[in-house]
Amino acid sequence: MILVLDEGTSSTRALLFDETGNIHHVAQADIESRYPRPGWVEQDPRDLWRQSRNVMREAIDAAGGAAKITTIGITNQRETLIAWDRDSGAALAPAIVWQDRRTAAACADLREAGHEAAVQHRTGLLLDPYFSASKMRWMLDHHEEVAAAAQRGSLAFGTVESWLITKLAGAHVTDASNASRTALMDLEKASWDSDMCDLFGVPEEALPAIVPTAGKLAETDMFGASIPITGSAGDQQAATIGQGCLEPGAAKATLGTGLFALTSTGTDVPKSEHRLLATLLSDVHGERLYALEGAVFVAGSLVKWLRDMAGLVGSASETETLARSVEDNGGVTIIPAFNGLGAPHWRPDLTGSIQGLTFGVTRAHLVRAALEAVTMSCVDLAGAFAADGAQWERLRIDGGMVANDWLAQDLADQLDLTIERPTNVESTARGGAILAAVGAGIHADLEAATSAMLPPLERFDPAIASDVRGARAKQWKSALEQALR
Repeated sequence: MILVLDEGTSSTRALLFDETGNIHHVAQADIESRYPRPGWVEQDPRDLWRQSRNVMREAIDAAGGAAKITTIGITNQRETLIAWDRDSGAALAPAIVWQDRRTAAACADLREAGHEAAVQHRTGLLLDPYFSASKMRWMLDHHEEVAAAAQRGSLAFGTVESWLITKLAGAHVTDASNASRTALMDLEKASWDSDMCDLFGVPEEALPAIVPTAGKLAETDMFGASIPITGSAGDQQAATIGQGCLEPGAAKATLGTGLFALTSTGTDVPKSEHRLLATLLSDVHGERLYALEGAVFVAGSLVKWLRDMAGLVGSASETETLARSVEDNGGVTIIPAFNGLGAPHWRPDLTGSIQGLTFGVTRAHLVRAALEAVTMSCVDLAGAFAADGAQWERLRIDGGMVANDWLAQDLADQLDLTIERPTNVESTARGGAILAAVGAGIHADLEAATSAMLPPLERFDPAIASDVRGARAKQWKSALEQALR
């Protein structure tokens, strides 16, 4: 068995895979986020660890004990930052989640000072509070415990996988895919960049060692037998691998809490001219693969808001029925900027809006408009990818939202593309399993592992006329332009 710890934004899960990609057990626990101020999103690092340890124990028990586990792979919510004391192992502050916007002003100051071009050239990223570096500086400035640990030389910074590996194995490491999301890593060299550390005011000695995404990264004996950790990657890179999108031009979109589209560029480091991101996809056996990425901050979280805050649906699955029950959106457009707009607009200052409300608008219209907002955000990304010379020929999708057949078809219709959906959409966890399998020598390389472990695909082909597609695009563009003013 390959044990994969998939630590997401809203839940942490432990899955048991075999070498052919079949899943034998899934254990899951919710992760609570807190919103102490507008634009702030925090989690308790102790809760992340406690819940992750619990689901791992459940999965290991289901396998028949730790001796049955060949290896562990980890995949995680990216950019979320945790600070802890290297000597005691204790967390020093709440985790600042990737969605958090508290450092927007600091990023704007750096942008206005002319630093964004250098940041993009070195790291592939833009100056936005999404990434980890500005979060580190904020913690140093606002948490006495963090500043004191830095003064003592015992401060450890890390993204979620780094925190989990520290708790599991006592090793302060981060894999290269997660390091590429901090705005502190030289993308071509896969090493910390001292100029970027100086720019953000981050002590390099507080950062973890950068390790490959596959190989013997660490080892844990926490569960009764020694188990190597042989795979680690950020969730979106893992999903790209778990979809088999390794060849240049292969594209996938994950519709989870947010919407993240990646197109592989192979061994070439991409350079975006249209506000997309360059990221390290994998580092395996000395070969680095890269990808062009577009990140939209709100997707499944909009459905969660419909359910938990607005009370418009009782369950996420209800959205498909409601969307099918009306012919169109009733003139309503939702701009899902609940925590700013990501790619390709990068407007952290915006908030969400609903336009076109009339007395004829029903609950079904609002729900359909919410799903359409996710589709149209993906259309915007597709345009940016095409402008950067990476036009999608087809698109593979995964994530919790794509169980909705109506949404999958809407993506095909509005993108005017064939959409491919795996019959098992656990692509993120599967990518973690693939990396762990290669790192443990179960499969020789990524190509062999994906060939053995990928599920069959379902197709959704475009089925609407171009004038219908054009009318939707016009409505979206008008509402978006109004929001961006």
